[in-house]
Amino acid sequence: MGAIKIITDSTADIPKRVREQHNIEMVPLKVLFGEDTYLDAVTITNNQFYERLAKATLLPTTSQPSPVEFMETYERVLATGKDTSIISIHLSSALSGTYQSAVLGSNLLEVPGDITVIDSKSASYGIGLLAVKAAEMAAAGETKEAIVTKVENMIQDRRMYFLLDTLEYLQKGGRIGKAAALFGSILNIKPILTIDSEGEVMAVDKVRGTKKAMQRIIDLFKKDFGDDPIEMTVGWTHKNELALELAALAQGQLNIRSIRQTEIGSVIGTHAGPGAAALFITRV
Repeated sequence: MGAIKIITDSTADIPKRVREQHNIEMVPLKVLFGEDTYLDAVTITNNQFYERLAKATLLPTTSQPSPVEFMETYERVLATGKDTSIISIHLSSALSGTYQSAVLGSNLLEVPGDITVIDSKSASYGIGLLAVKAAEMAAAGETKEAIVTKVENMIQDRRMYFLLDTLEYLQKGGRIGKAAALFGSILNIKPILTIDSEGEVMAVDKVRGTKKAMQRIIDLFKKDFGDDPIEMTVGWTHKNELALELAALAQGQLNIRSIRQTEIGSVIGTHAGPGAAALFITRV
């Protein structure tokens, strides 16, 4: 059996050391501040991005990798071994054209390769946990079919919730009106967001007060997983205080067997703003 290579994109928010540890290939999206274009997580760091975001009067925009960029990545990876195969896991097709670019890129190859492109129906470490699990299974010698089946099952079973520190960036992005942003700031409303089974961002609840909002998230996880053993990743956008407090609360109430940490990058951070917290959970 040949080598199985895992490829994802920069929105998976897998820390560089983890990508290197698991030999995961990453194709970057682009971040545009006016006329300045950067490769996400390559030519702009998270710290640099959030520093610019704090000063920006207009939100940056993002763009997906082109099919040619995916084709070139696939060609390079396939050239590493005669029997190399690829599992390519990407940002929800409901949020971006990245998945479609990956599919088109695989079809551009002059010599077809063994490539499976998967729509994660998720974002941030909702993608990352799939890619890392796939890489772990590949390193353990599992078959490609077993890895794809496991990833597809995880897509159905994993859960994630985001807690925003501020509504300012949603308002800047035109997601809610100015009146709603003002209403939220006056009454200390904290929106809780998730990504549904179709891969779309949706509001789960709006809770008054951070403490109550954090407990609401834990209660939602309790409903989903009960006392089942779980793996948890805690994520944040630039400031980690809220995220670490949320993670500590979860540790006291959920059956957590392992914990990872990650900083959420520019694509999600554009609309979430600094200080957002997220928990990504899947069964062991």
